[in-house]
Amino acid sequence: MRTGEQRIAISMKNIGKRFGAVQALAGANLEVACGTVHGLVGQNGAGKSTIIKVLAGIVTPDSGSIEIMGEPVGRLNPASVERLGVHFIHQDRLLVPTATIGEAVFLCHEPRAGIFISRRTMDRRAAELLKTYFDLELDPGLLVQDLTTAQQKIVQITRALAQKARVLVLDEPTAALVKKEVDSLFTVLRRLRDDGIAVIFISHYMQEIESLCDTVTVMRNGTDVGVVSPKQTPMDDIISMMIARDVGEMFPPRECEIGAPMLEVANLMREGSFADISLTVRRGEIVGLTGLLGSGAKDIVQCLFGLKQPDSGTISVAGQPVTLASPMQAVSHGIAMLPEDRRAHGVALGLSVRENVSLASLGRYSQLGFMRRGSERSIVTDLIRELSIKTPGGETLVRNLSGGNQQKVAIAKWLSCQSKVYVLDEPTVAVDVAAKVEIYTLLNRLAGEGAAILMLSSDLLELSDFCDRVLVVYRGALVGEYSGARLDSDHLLAASSGAQLNEGATV
Repeated sequence: MRTGEQRIAISMKNIGKRFGAVQALAGANLEVACGTVHGLVGQNGAGKSTIIKVLAGIVTPDSGSIEIMGEPVGRLNPASVERLGVHFIHQDRLLVPTATIGEAVFLCHEPRAGIFISRRTMDRRAAELLKTYFDLELDPGLLVQDLTTAQQKIVQITRALAQKARVLVLDEPTAALVKKEVDSLFTVLRRLRDDGIAVIFISHYMQEIESLCDTVTVMRNGTDVGVVSPKQTPMDDIISMMIARDVGEMFPPRECEIGAPMLEVANLMREGSFADISLTVRRGEIVGLTGLLGSGAKDIVQCLFGLKQPDSGTISVAGQPVTLASPMQAVSHGIAMLPEDRRAHGVALGLSVRENVSLASLGRYSQLGFMRRGSERSIVTDLIRELSIKTPGGETLVRNLSGGNQQKVAIAKWLSCQSKVYVLDEPTVAVDVAAKVEIYTLLNRLAGEGAAILMLSSDLLELSDFCDRVLVVYRGALVGEYSGARLDSDHLLAASSGAQLNEGATV
């Protein structure tokens, strides 16, 4: 972080906002200087999203004041915020898939020759911006839908730069990126910072906060509880500020007896995806699965829930061969799946917490075709309490919960179903540290009760410190099994990337 007087780009003071009975913001403050990368961290539900929505003009605060570039502003809306030079790079890439790069960059701000749009000028300027800021040569005539995830993120940022952005707000920008793409993005953000642009960076990945940010505002319970330098403040201290207690063990210890095989896969093959996959997960065991994008690891877990069909091989549950032609058949055999995209596939946003929790086990609550509402509400209330789901009540719509609590609802659904095998696809992606610890604790409890858990994850630290064993998939093949002293992130990364360390690896 550079020394000397720095102009304040964003100043939000004593911001308050209530939604019904929920006090989302209570005297929250956020001050961001030009030429800095400013992190914003906190648990899900801490108020991060609300204060950013206030800045974006999406939510009107009940109290407080806002200044942009030293000028007080009144009632904001998204259009007026953009005119003031504040631009938002959302986690969901809000781009028109069938637009060209040039059209996406200059949408609603197209250069004109008289009354006509000048496509030649538009494409030339888009190409110049991509080259200047990203050292990237892309044909501006390419369609957005044909770009990689990282390239689409770059187009979003380029669109902001084309409109003379003075402040960039990035919400979980690395969630769908691989490490090489993350490194490239960080290089660009540092360059923009050095050009005097203020960057607000929101992320649950604390190592990214430490690597990139100059300062960090920590939020808890709707207000800011500290502004610190991540270079001078240990990450454990920042996390403790977020959760108002000592971090202790990030990965809670598990003591349970590992029993007989519960899930067995033999010689599973899907043409063009993976081949000769054999694995076993026992009662009380948590087995990790990892591989780079396109390795076939995700297709494997989807086959285990009937979402995709293998061409050959066998799957057994509790020693009995099963056919998994659909998710319904998987559920009938006691298999549960927690998908990576919880909002699209894990929960029904338009239904209540109660309806989501009982959705996969309606038979448990029905008799002669009628729902036993009393029994349903009792079990759902117990699960809400047991999983510490932060909700005003069982009838609250799931769309109104934070991401971590939505993930807990998705897990509660399968607890209600009394599943035997849990297949988890990136179970802690985009949830805060405290929610991760709660999810790890819950998985430990499930394992302690005899469930078998197979967890696909790209978080190598999570895998190495939490799982009993980890299986690595590389280009459709199972290339290593790591446990004990050889189970560490270095070995997992080497195996995942093809530079396998053979010592200690078994298949």
